[in-house]
Amino acid sequence: MAPDRLRPGGGALDGERAGAVRPGAERPAGTPSAGAPSAAERPAAPDGQLPAALLFDFDGLIVDTESSEFHSVGLIFAEHGVTLERAAWQRIIGTANHPHWTELLERALGRPLDDRDALIVRHREQHRVTVAAETVRPGVIDLLDEAAAAGVPTAIVSSSSAAWVVSHLERLGLRARFTTIVTRDDVGGDKARTKPAPDLYLLAAERLGAAPGACVVFEDSPNGVAAAVAAGAAVVAVPGPMTAGLDFSAADREVTSLADVDLAALCHLRARPTG
Repeated sequence: MAPDRLRPGGGALDGERAGAVRPGAERPAGTPSAGAPSAAERPAAPDGQLPAALLFDFDGLIVDTESSEFHSVGLIFAEHGVTLERAAWQRIIGTANHPHWTELLERALGRPLDDRDALIVRHREQHRVTVAAETVRPGVIDLLDEAAAAGVPTAIVSSSSAAWVVSHLERLGLRARFTTIVTRDDVGGDKARTKPAPDLYLLAAERLGAAPGACVVFEDSPNGVAAAVAAGAAVVAVPGPMTAGLDFSAADREVTSLADVDLAALCHLRARPTG
């Protein structure tokens, strides 16, 4: 999929639009329904109506935490004479439903790690230091400003833990910019209910009082795109350094940066039919 520029006048989105329902107050977490809605079940709205909500992934989209993670784990693999394949790592980006990296290393070595706990601690510290230097990715602040000015609520939807996501949002001064934050903690830490399952996105839409098909999702990984599509939302793929070049054909649109996204242009984005 060739990247688009979601700006008015660009012509990329003319005539395409997802219906919207104005959000209500945030509601307590409920149990998301299984399965994606059909096209007929999606709400319709006049062309030009703003999305009901904007739902953002976190890792790799708001902040590039993924490059540091891959690099720090790769160094430990190299110390053991093993190459951490980029393609293999890319397959697990965006989901928590995968083996721990130490298990992958043990499989490659064909033996248990004698110093597993020490390696985990060392990796966490190295990753913490390097990722602390990362700042907000281009276009994030401008899009949040546009959404706030238009009264469109926003949410973070992540397969990571709440502690991880909130600590970085607070570090960057962004915590108050999001109406709600949904993480794997909100599904009881059940990794099978993280992306590419739709549960997290369905829960975020429910909390915002919005129909999933009236929301626009921003994702940097194929696992995240799959989750958004399964939830019935429109999805814009925004690949990061670790996911650029992957197959994002399941997304409604692909852009190179959130700086290429304009809130007004999203009025013409329509979620694809599912099923």
